[in-house]
Amino acid sequence: MRSPDSTTFSAGRLGRPWRDLDSATIRAVAVMCLSVMVIGMSYGVSGHTAGFAWWQLVIIATVVLAGSSEFVFVAVLAAGGAPLLGAAAGLLVNTRNLGYGLAVGRHLDRGIPMVIGAHLINDETAALATAETDRRRGRAVFFLCGTGILVCWPLGAALGAALGSLVASPESLGLDAAFPALLAALALPALRDRATLTAALIGGAAALAVTPFVPAGLPVLVALVGVLTTVRHRSRTSATVAEDECPEAGRS
Repeated sequence: MRSPDSTTFSAGRLGRPWRDLDSATIRAVAVMCLSVMVIGMSYGVSGHTAGFAWWQLVIIATVVLAGSSEFVFVAVLAAGGAPLLGAAAGLLVNTRNLGYGLAVGRHLDRGIPMVIGAHLINDETAALATAETDRRRGRAVFFLCGTGILVCWPLGAALGAALGSLVASPESLGLDAAFPALLAALALPALRDRATLTAALIGGAAALAVTPFVPAGLPVLVALVGVLTTVRHRSRTSATVAEDECPEAGRS
């Protein structure tokens, strides 16, 4: 049984999740939330440039609470796409939360905590929570990080919108490149897998090919052809391997 010390907290609850976490973990959560706020400023600047009011950006940031989906939505509308198309593209990007939910769900209690937790699932909370093997610590870090992002993301959006209204050319600050750069940094390690690289190349080529001919937002959907092609190839390969290992199964 671990005894409490100056850097360890115990017996936390949903309302005070930090009590289950050591100071190093709390600092990691704080750095993560501050980073999200900076990216939120980029979103605010982009949204302001696209013609959104600051309060609209804050409402979207609070209700959706999914940075990549919001960036896609704003980008589609800024390029002249229809709002429904932007929302569809955002929902498509946000389907990754299904996998996050499966990974994080083991840390959450049924009922109200799970309902609240469903809204707080995102890249950052999933990454920190799934790294914990202890269920209590996983739940604590999830809700602490989720609450911090629920505050920092809309706050960053508001600050970015205000900054965009004060600076004549907000794009010169380079904040609009923060989120794409972060996504690229997260995606690059995955490209070491040959199948993933193939899917990315096929999807990227397809999106670029149709961009001059289709409305804004559709190239993102067309890029899925890379994923579908790779999944189909993997299914055929798996079936072939299974048949080679067990010929009787292939004739049945």
